[in-house]
Amino acid sequence: MTDDPKTLVSTDWLARHLKDPDLRILDGSWYLPDMQRDAKAEYAAAHIPGARFFDIDDLSDHRSSLPHMAPPVEKFMSRLRAMGVGDGHQVVVYDGAGLFSAARVWWLFRLMGKTDVAVLDGGLPKWRAEGRALDDAPPVIRDRHMTVQRRADLVRDVTQVAAAAKLGDHEILDARSAPRFRGEAAEPRPGLRSGHIPGSKNLPFSLLIAPDGTMKTPEELRAVFAGAGVDLNKPAITSCGSGVTAAIISLALERVGHRNHALYDGSWAEWGMYDDLKVETGP
Repeated sequence: MTDDPKTLVSTDWLARHLKDPDLRILDGSWYLPDMQRDAKAEYAAAHIPGARFFDIDDLSDHRSSLPHMAPPVEKFMSRLRAMGVGDGHQVVVYDGAGLFSAARVWWLFRLMGKTDVAVLDGGLPKWRAEGRALDDAPPVIRDRHMTVQRRADLVRDVTQVAAAAKLGDHEILDARSAPRFRGEAAEPRPGLRSGHIPGSKNLPFSLLIAPDGTMKTPEELRAVFAGAGVDLNKPAITSCGSGVTAAIISLALERVGHRNHALYDGSWAEWGMYDDLKVETGP
């Protein structure tokens, strides 16, 4: 793969840069309840040396009833400063599933105007499989000033998504599994309707991942987008169950050079809750 410190870097790249003074590594692991994994406990037991734990649920907007919505700018700044992450740092995010929740952290940094951030391709499973160093010690934290400039163009709310669905001027891409998209499988969150946003296209995030747990090459990603009927000349809105795996599509779009994309932060947790929003089922 081609390493790009603004999107995706390999385990080889990270191993070479591990001791760089301005590198900051974040463990952005987050799991669905049915995965039955404890991200914090796993981080405490073993993490890439120097990594800090980025808690997606905690570092969110607790004023919202929706799960892990993007936090206010001030909260993001203060928490990251307390983690010793700030201006001038190259950030690398990984997760314990391989390539799952780390993309959400990557997107959050970009939302806050920070572009020197990359996902570790293959994540902790690949790093561990290669026999690379692990640590159980907490990192030494030094406060670092952080400036943030929120980019409203990278996020969409329910009103904007409803307008895009009605006008058909965006590609709305849904990262959930095909049975959930088609409305054949119940949603994991109680009280939500089944189905998908009218006019949206199903692009299960698993299609973007190679058998070894890394992201497919840009050429392979373009073929996946084409296979799903996605017009890469149109602006895109990414969506999923609660705004986590949607970011994997956002990362894939960035890898193929598609720059005009935003993430629907409320995703199906929001859309599926409101009876006045139309829902489609089937393919």
